[in-house]
Amino acid sequence: MISRISCSSEVAEFIAELKNQFGELMFHQSGGCCDGSQPMCFEKGDFKLGSSDVCLGTIEGCDFWMSKDQFEYWKYTHLHVVLVNGRGSSFSLEIPYGKRFIVQSRLFTKDELENLEPLRYAEN
Repeated sequence: MISRISCSSEVAEFIAELKNQFGELMFHQSGGCCDGSQPMCFEKGDFKLGSSDVCLGTIEGCDFWMSKDQFEYWKYTHLHVVLVNGRGSSFSLEIPYGKRFIVQSRLFTKDELENLEPLRYAEN
């Protein structure tokens, strides 16, 4: 099965540091309200998921969520999370470190589209 989400090795290392400090984590792709549209990292459970959220998969053991409406725009793309220097204005855990997560995307190939991992939906 083809994953819908991945991350750079730098992100993997930083997630390990954040987990060491905060415990289990989760990501939610911002829909544009908080500092544009970027992945936001929270302690697991600190972001209230609703019936309109879908899980694209995991990065480093962390669920990666976005709203169903937003997913309609992204469903044909693979998302790759990277870490850049710069301070965003969101509530994401990396902000105090002078870092921010961003997403790079590319379209899936036809073969990839036919073999994608299934989505999961938020339980309410």
